Amino acid sequence: MANICVIGGAGYVGLTTGACFADLGNSVIGLDINQERVAQLQKGILPIYEPGLEELVQRNMAAGRLRFSSDYQDALGDAEFAFITVDTPSSIDGGADLNSLRSAAEQIARAMRRPLIIVNKSTVPVGAGDLVTMLVDQHRDGDVDFHVVSNPEFLREGSAVHDCLHPDRIILGSVDRTAAEQVAELYQTLNAPILITDLRTAEMIKYASNSFLATKISFINEIAAICEQLGADVKEVARGMGLDKRIGASFLDAGIGWGGSCFPKDVRALEYMAATHGCHPQLLRAVMDINRDARRRLVQRTREALGGSLDGKRIAVLGLSFKENTDDMRDAPSITVIHQMQNEGARVVAFDPVASRHAPRLLPHTDIATSAYEAARGADALVILTAWNEFKQLDMERVKVLMANPLIVDGRNIYDSQRMQELGFQYLSVGRPTLTGSVVEVVG
Repeated sequence: MANICVIGGAGYVGLTTGACFADLGNSVIGLDINQERVAQLQKGILPIYEPGLEELVQRNMAAGRLRFSSDYQDALGDAEFAFITVDTPSSIDGGADLNSLRSAAEQIARAMRRPLIIVNKSTVPVGAGDLVTMLVDQHRDGDVDFHVVSNPEFLREGSAVHDCLHPDRIILGSVDRTAAEQVAELYQTLNAPILITDLRTAEMIKYASNSFLATKISFINEIAAICEQLGADVKEVARGMGLDKRIGASFLDAGIGWGGSCFPKDVRALEYMAATHGCHPQLLRAVMDINRDARRRLVQRTREALGGSLDGKRIAVLGLSFKENTDDMRDAPSITVIHQMQNEGARVVAFDPVASRHAPRLLPHTDIATSAYEAARGADALVILTAWNEFKQLDMERVKVLMANPLIVDGRNIYDSQRMQELGFQYLSVGRPTLTGSVVEVVG
């Protein structure tokens, strides 16, 4: 098996990638300049929440296949492959901030002492593989041979371990096919389709994929807004659409839009790349506008249901992470929604099963409850922002007794409209009529 170094190995993508490669029998060192995170990991303490990841990390550390370091010389000593998984956040103009990528490339160049295949797994602008090649060539000590391969990741937070070990496809891009084939050998046991392209095509596949998925979500949210005006049920509309094999059911859940670490920055980055190269990416801009509007519309509907003002109202928010089964609050709808409500004079009390620990830093003026029931106590409205299973299983009769005003604004459509009405709630959801008119069944 191979000796692998994962740079950015204490981060979300790096830690998952490193642990999975170790579980496949490779010797893996997770390299990260964040010494506090490395120290935590050396004790078996994970800095992120991801189902199944803690067990995977601890098992492979115990087996001696996975360790962590903050020293480039140590981590790259025996490495045959160096996977770059550093963060590439949005810069102020919407493009990708490549400072961490540049630093990693330069550090690799100075530390490598043997032939190395550098695998770029970070989401980077088209052409970044050429940049890494140039930087390593400029800063390497002597004539140590190296090749650069693009290998974009397609992990979904909340199911990243499964996605890593059961990928839909492996994308590899390089100017050296032999190097790409060597990386492909690392994935052979996963039995996934492997597509080898040039560097720039591989980089574009990642941006095109994420932007298309974001477009599907924004499309169904646009349809949801129309459904609200015309009295149609967007859940049944999406169901009918999804049965068409050309469309598919995935990413057709109407709600308050997408967030997280990937879709927001990737759509912005692709729009930026297109605009700066003479294209006119109207569709990408509309996708972002619709996503922003979905969050604003939820606040507007809450305000209208409370008589036209949020001033002095106590609002209970359930869900802070951008999606269920993760603690990630990066560009989460909750941040936008809560800030707008607070700006309009509301007092917000929030709860999330795992993301509450991040709230004091990101939402310093928000009260954090220890349970959903505590958040609901005395609330004028209960707003659902994340579709955690825990929220689906609440004792809603108890919730109603606790609330000062039985208003639920369901931004994720997790409850049955008719059931909520029967319980005595004023129930607002996304793209659905107030009452479910009929049960639609699939025949055959």
